[in-house]
Parts: sequence; C-alpha cells; structure tokens
Amino acid sequence: MRLLIKNCTVIPITGKGVIWEKGEILVEGGIISACGPEGTVAATATYDKVLDKPGFVATPGFINTHTHSAMTLLRSYADDLPLMQWLSEKIWPLEEKLTGDAVYWGSMLSILEMLKSGTTTFADMYFYMDEVAKAVEETGMRAVLSRGMIGVGPNGPFALEDSERFISQWQGQGNGRITTMLGPHAPYTCPPDYLQKVMQLAQKLQVGIHIHLAETKDEINQINELYQKTPIQHVADEGLFSFPTIAAHCVHLTEGDINLLASNKVGVAHNPESNMKLASGIAPIPELLKAGVNVGLGTDGAASNNNLDMLEEMRTAALLHKVNSQDPTILSSYEALYMATMGGAKALGINNKVGSIEVGKRADIVLFDFEKPHLYPKHQVLANLVYAAQAGDVDTVLVDGNIIIQDSKPVNLNEKEIMVNIARVTDELLK
Repeated sequence: MRLLIKNCTVIPITGKGVIWEKGEILVEGGIISACGPEGTVAATATYDKVLDKPGFVATPGFINTHTHSAMTLLRSYADDLPLMQWLSEKIWPLEEKLTGDAVYWGSMLSILEMLKSGTTTFADMYFYMDEVAKAVEETGMRAVLSRGMIGVGPNGPFALEDSERFISQWQGQGNGRITTMLGPHAPYTCPPDYLQKVMQLAQKLQVGIHIHLAETKDEINQINELYQKTPIQHVADEGLFSFPTIAAHCVHLTEGDINLLASNKVGVAHNPESNMKLASGIAPIPELLKAGVNVGLGTDGAASNNNLDMLEEMRTAALLHKVNSQDPTILSSYEALYMATMGGAKALGINNKVGSIEVGKRADIVLFDFEKPHLYPKHQVLANLVYAAQAGDVDTVLVDGNIIIQDSKPVNLNEKEIMVNIARVTDELLK
C-alpha cells in the first residue's frame, strides 16, 4: 500500500532544530520511502490513501523501554509503599495467582492504553510471555519481549528452559515486530551462578538481556554486603555487559558505574515517575547523557506509575532534572523527545528499524491534533508537544505503516470487550 501523509508539521528526530513545517511522508509496504518538506514527494503520483493533516504534528512513535504490561491488572492495588515492601507483601503474592488468561487481557489493556497515547513499541518483562506475544501479534503493536527470571526460587531452572522455548518460538514473529531478549530480574534475585547460565543461553540464542539494575539504596547495600561492589560493577565483572543489555532504572550510580555503562554501550531505561512514586531516587540522567550512554524512557508497570503514558513520562523527565539540578537548561524539550523515541530505539538496539522518520525506517508514526486550546499559540511546536500535549491529542497511530488508531479510536481493537474481560480476570484474581 502507498500511503501519503502531508501538510503537517513533522519532527523527524534527525537532528536538533530539524522540523518540516509542511512535511510529507510517503509510506510503501510499511517502510518510509520518502520524507521531507513540501515538494519532497511527487505531486502527480497516485496513492492508496492520503492523510492530509494541516494543523497536525507528526513524530516517530514513542518507545517505552521498560514496562511490565500485564501489571495493568494491579493498577492502584498497592500504592504508597517502598519498593521492597511493595514487592514482597503485595505484588509478588498476587502475581503467584496469575493465569495466562489474566496476563493476556492485562496485556491487551496496556497495549490499548499505550497506542492511544502514542506508544508504538514497548519492552516488556513478565510472565506467561506467550500470551503477551499473542496480544502484540493480534494488535499490530511492536515489542521487545523477555520472560522474567528469578534465580533464587524453585522455578529458576524452569525459567531458563521456558525462556529458550519462548525465544525460539517468537523471535521475529508478527512480521518482524516481535524481538526477544532474556530477562533476569535483578542481581539480588539472580545470583552469580544463575547469571552465568543466563549468559550461556544468551550466547547460544544470540539475544540481548533486559535487567533491573541499581534501582534502590536497599539493592546497593545488599549487593555491596554480598560482593563488596556496586550492582553495576558486580554484573560487569560477571560478564553480563558482553551482551547487548538494557538496564532498567540505574538510579544510584557512581562515576565508575557511569563509565562502565558508557564503555560497554549499555542502554539505560529511565523510569522517572515510577522512581518518584516508590521514592527510589533520581537517576543521574544528565551525567549519563554527557558520558554518551543511550538513554530511553520507560513507564515501568502500571502498578507503580500508575499509567503507561509516555507523554507524561517525557514531561516528567524534563521537569524533574531541571528542578533537581536547579538548571532549566539541563534537559531540553528536544532531548526529552529524543529519549522517548530514538534514544529508546538505540537503548534497545532497534534503531535500524524505528526511532526516527527517515527513509528506510519502518513507518511507526504518530499524528497529534494541535488544534486544541492548550496547544495554542504555536510559538514552539516542540515545546508544546513536550510540555503541554496530552494523550487525548493523539489522533492517528501507524505501526509498520498500518493505521491502528484513527480519529483517536482503535481501528481493530474492541475497547469494551477488553475492559469487560479485565473486570472478569481481576475479580477472579482477587478471589
């Protein structure tokens, strides 16, 4: 299919200050074949569909670099608690009762929420990952999926076997929209001997690793007591960073940790709202960026956020680091948008496919309706997007060139069916 998007402002994320006021994007077979300012695409050509969008703004789809999608089931279930108490007393006991059916519908709900707020790719770590993959395949979403693995419990060996089966079955499925990784939960739940088994499997399957690192002071103290190292130093010494790695959180870092992350090209998933809500701390993002670390944004699960809105996450990140540093220039609106798009793509190792609006990339594109009171006047479109736009401004979402959200409504997803089933499975879970 040949699809033309025209007459909208395009922020392609190909360089600071690059904005096409009357931009044009030609999509053929799910790939961007031409893009640029007015006149880039031949006016006399014929198209299967034309989206003529004056007053709209186009950006690459947002990339949520760290979440646990089915935790939408636990949204508002356990709030206002510190991380370890939240996990051990509330979240883990309820998660033991999860079923594949519950995870499927929890994932469908999260995908619906993410798509309607402009997210086209998410990196997920959870359980019953076949059900998550099915939801991704059915909805047309793009995802980087890993089965959560805890090495200290009785299911540690099974998690390794199940991860291998899952990766063998799902890598590259969904017309290439599904990428798989291994998901050891954290160094405090995956001791060295288990991490070594994870790495052996990563070598065998040629996949990357998604892990929580340096999230809380409790973790720092625990790892230091066990190994006399920081969590970053510990996993680096174990050899983890010899594999493509996305490290979630990275809140408590030393200068040496930052250098290790940079030199090993580790991607970092920054989750400001979850870290704020759980009082985990503030990650040193300006320092990481200065060191050349690829930083993306993530929402974490909806149980600790409590939404999956990347617009909110982007705005929070920008504001948080300004007030923390007392420097209003420390993180610009472009840098925040970059982290939500290309930064996330680089952190996940998929920037050859997505993250920007460029020829040859997959057509994962979001169109925002800027004809809204809170987006006038239009002094700076980019600043308005980062500091004022809302999820309700998302009008059209394309993934792989397919229109999945149109006029702010899902094209093929049944919202009512999803919410009815969410009510059913949560009722069963709580019983």
